[in-house]
Amino acid sequence: MAAAVEITGLRKVYGSKRPVAAVDGLDLSVPEGGVFGFLGPNGAGKTTTIRAMVGHLRASSGSIQLLGVDVDKALPTIIDQIGAFVEAPSFFPGFSARRNLELLASSRGFARADVRRALDTVGLEERANDRVSGYSLGMRQRLGIAAVLLKNPRLLILDEPANGLDPAGILEMRNLLRRLGAEGRTIFVSSHLLSEVQQTCDRVAVVVRGRCVANGTVEELLRGEVTRHRIRIPDDGDGSAQERAVSTLRAHGLEVERDGHGGLLVAVSPSRAQDVTRVLAEEHIYLAELTPIERSLEEVFFELTGEPGAA
Repeated sequence: MAAAVEITGLRKVYGSKRPVAAVDGLDLSVPEGGVFGFLGPNGAGKTTTIRAMVGHLRASSGSIQLLGVDVDKALPTIIDQIGAFVEAPSFFPGFSARRNLELLASSRGFARADVRRALDTVGLEERANDRVSGYSLGMRQRLGIAAVLLKNPRLLILDEPANGLDPAGILEMRNLLRRLGAEGRTIFVSSHLLSEVQQTCDRVAVVVRGRCVANGTVEELLRGEVTRHRIRIPDDGDGSAQERAVSTLRAHGLEVERDGHGGLLVAVSPSRAQDVTRVLAEEHIYLAELTPIERSLEEVFFELTGEPGAA
């Protein structure tokens, strides 16, 4: 699969007397198509990376390729295939959304049909003739995305597009990003709303102190190297079967703890999940339940960064 974004050894250092590396040797590959989540705690280098991607700042070293083109050498040759929402765009509040986009389209040489298409894509066609001053924050965010969609880009780079939105606005943004990704575009989005990322993105990268510490599909990150399973032993009246199960599993090197609800939690890699059933059956202990417990992206993020769930 071709890469929409290829970042190699990216480094950005600020200051000369006491240099600080905001991004420190970042390697990142983003395949074409779908929604890609870019996560990391505050100060991890997310915004610096995005600003370097769109040419707002020059990296100290390393390279960035977007759609196969080196950003430092030839960004203008592909700029019409890239849409960026890095800072909240400004619109004329007294004008309608349609008029704002028509003015922008006219300045860039786009047709009125492009305005209608962009408004329809973000779900604002019915409110397109309303003044922007009466728009909610979520509607303004969608209008900002409509503005970058005028050129029908292959790659969208969005920095915190759901920031500050209410639940309804977050849902609208989630549906919009999914729809854009399903069209075959590549949506590169940074966000601190981890539950939304889990529901919206196909793939995720986690950055800590300017370096990528995880990159893969959401399913791969949630599965991890060890998965907890909940097991239940049929009640034998005196609880001895459960005690024997605990002793047997621990004797085979498996971590076991009680879940507080009459069951047991066993930490085991996916490749060894069948061992739980086998070692217990050898001791004539038979399971009533063996269920994997899916982790949340927030739990994975905490494990990787040590941050309490804020990206």
